[in-house]
Amino acid sequence: MSTTTDAATTTDRSGPTRLVLNQAPPLQPTNYAAHDLALLEGLRREGGGWGEDRLLEIGALAGTVEAREHGERAEKHEPRLVTHDRYGNRVDEVELDPSWHWMLREGVERGLTGLPWREAQSGGHVVRAAMMTQWGNVNGGVLCPISMTYAVVPALRDGSPELAAEWEPRLTAPSIEHGAIAGMAMTERQGGSDVRANITTATPVGGDEYEIWGHKWFCSYPPCDIFLVLAQVEGAGVTCFLVERGPGMEFQRLKDKLGSRSLPSSEVEFRGIRGRLVGQEGKGVKAIIRMVNHTRLDCLVGSTTSIRRGTVEAIHHARHRAAFGALLVDQPAMTNVLADLALESEASTAAALRLARAYDDGDVAFRRFATAVMKYYVCKRASPHANEALECLGGNGFVEESGLPLLYRDAPLMSIWEGSGNVAALDVLRAMATEPEGLPAFLAECERASGTNPRFDAHLELVRRQTGALLSGGPEKLAEGQFLARRIVEDLAVALQASLLLRHAPDAVADGFCAARLGGGGGRAYGTLPAGVDARAIVDRALPA
Repeated sequence: MSTTTDAATTTDRSGPTRLVLNQAPPLQPTNYAAHDLALLEGLRREGGGWGEDRLLEIGALAGTVEAREHGERAEKHEPRLVTHDRYGNRVDEVELDPSWHWMLREGVERGLTGLPWREAQSGGHVVRAAMMTQWGNVNGGVLCPISMTYAVVPALRDGSPELAAEWEPRLTAPSIEHGAIAGMAMTERQGGSDVRANITTATPVGGDEYEIWGHKWFCSYPPCDIFLVLAQVEGAGVTCFLVERGPGMEFQRLKDKLGSRSLPSSEVEFRGIRGRLVGQEGKGVKAIIRMVNHTRLDCLVGSTTSIRRGTVEAIHHARHRAAFGALLVDQPAMTNVLADLALESEASTAAALRLARAYDDGDVAFRRFATAVMKYYVCKRASPHANEALECLGGNGFVEESGLPLLYRDAPLMSIWEGSGNVAALDVLRAMATEPEGLPAFLAECERASGTNPRFDAHLELVRRQTGALLSGGPEKLAEGQFLARRIVEDLAVALQASLLLRHAPDAVADGFCAARLGGGGGRAYGTLPAGVDARAIVDRALPA
């Protein structure tokens, strides 16, 4: 046996594996809002400056180690459906981890379910949207009941002032104990997004009450106090009802989902439960569309949160990880990737807050059209963005503890919820034909940046020609346009994003976005910014050191 005593042979062979070298430190604790310059600037610009302290407070809470642990725990300890008690009685209860209740309670107490309705001041929707981007960092699943509760209020106000008067104080209360949570049950197994194919029935039993029989293929968050339900009324068609959870509403199973597993999504059977009319018989789609428009806004906000979180995680890692002799953030190929991710984040943030202001201003023409456009586009961008952010961390990003796999699994949901890609894109074409004031209002907003960038001017002219040709050709031309619907909507979306950045963002961001997203200057994957873009300035703005 060798007796040499040089350092190489006497080193404890188990020692080096115990050293933690060249790893990024934990991101938490942090204040997600404090370092999001685009969000803070947008909050003030769009009329929500009065809520900055609230934003910073919820951003700090979302960035605590405690909040991270609650989010992780709620995902690991999944909900469990209990249909019967020990004696065989139906109970239809869902057991949820205490961390879920913590996340829901903290969100409700900060006004995420009712702030714009309860406090009714200019900028309320903007403040709430900004705060939602922060709470989404804790867990995406909990935003579903929060969003539905917020969105049900305008549907009740329009469709049934009596029901609104009865339920709104509870729906908007910043308290779980004294409040109420709302959900929806719309889609059925045979129809999906085509709710006119629903076969659930409702029969009048007197007054505004109906007896409902049938099923729903998706019913999110069974513990809700009330649900908006669509059912067929004989001789009238699809009609909207408010249903209180109770006997006659039997939950069949919880969905085994790709992501957002902390959220219990279910199948439900209605067995003669009573529902109260919202709106008019046969006008169910019209009655519920106000709720859908607001939840679509939250889909955009949710994807903006995902895109921002992926950007932050990628930059944070790259600033602390070295390879091939230098920090990743200093290597040109990685700088390009990070800057491209950051451009997507700032563009999404600017659009989300501008659109939230349209809900404050009552700008119906713009908000209706822009909601469909931006819901489609930003939600579509979230999945590839999460993929690229994960790749920035390499193998570390593929490990659950990093949080990136959860971000990756959750990212597709916002694109599916409230109308998947084709539904949203075709909704834009339909709005062009049936709501003629929408497209002009959208283009007028884009045109506010005319003359500031040649690429933008050329792109906007292209959009005008595309949409003008569709409209001038009548119904037949619009029908033909369905084949190109996604491309048309994509061009509209980047026109609005570019316009907002040219007017409000630093030159490096605005010029970089136009160079990468307009006129074919950028590539097909993230990290393909063209030469001349000030990538380092974009990265440093996205996450100030």
